[in-house]
Amino acid sequence: MRIVTLVENTALAPELESEHGLSLYVETGDRRLLFDMGQSAAFARNAARLGADLGAVDTAVLSHGHYDHGGGLAEFLRQNAAAPVYLSPYAFEPHLSGPERDIGLDPALRDCGRLRFTGGETDLGDGLTLAPCAGAAPAVPVDPAGLYTRQKGQLLPEDFRHEQYLIAEEGGRRIVFSGCSHRGILNIVRWLRPDVVVGGFHFKHLDLRLEAHQALLEDAARRLLDSGAVFYTCHCTGEAAYRFLKDRMGDRLHALSTGSVLIL
Repeated sequence: MRIVTLVENTALAPELESEHGLSLYVETGDRRLLFDMGQSAAFARNAARLGADLGAVDTAVLSHGHYDHGGGLAEFLRQNAAAPVYLSPYAFEPHLSGPERDIGLDPALRDCGRLRFTGGETDLGDGLTLAPCAGAAPAVPVDPAGLYTRQKGQLLPEDFRHEQYLIAEEGGRRIVFSGCSHRGILNIVRWLRPDVVVGGFHFKHLDLRLEAHQALLEDAARRLLDSGAVFYTCHCTGEAAYRFLKDRMGDRLHALSTGSVLIL
């Protein structure tokens, strides 16, 4: 499996664009996938620089309905004429940061004809599965971290029911892709039992000057190590949280940046 980070918050080279967002190009067997599309067309411009042919992508996945993962959807539809885009039926619900800031998707794209709304676990073939983990009980409480949705006119803390995870089974290993792990990286690892995890952990909001937040990350590091998996993280994990975890997890944790090429 070959994974190219098309866009992330940081970049390996000055000619590559970075932004607060995530997009991964994945080659596995005969399949070519796009996992998330960043917040703009930057992922597509980087794809051209990195030799990733978006026109050859046969399947696209949107991990959840936030702008920094689906803002580039229109650009992908322009560059690829056929690949279906799989996303949650809840992805186009209102999503807000705080009571007022809209961080959702462009509603004009909902009826573009290329979207495939996943009602549950979805078999994509060739060892590829989408799992929303709907109804799975969290062992660790889900922290909305200041994010909200609006249902029937009422502002409610996010429950992230629009989040889904891509599982790729290859060579006897389970590789799980998670855009932001809003429902908790520890829960996702417990639910899906991966050998490898690629994606964000959404620890960027933690203040490591606070003992309670340090304790939370200490516990996370211990549990992630106990899982036996190897982790490649990025985007919303946060630089301070990454350094804290890296000190404790060593070679079981690695960082991705725009331009990173990962061979698994």
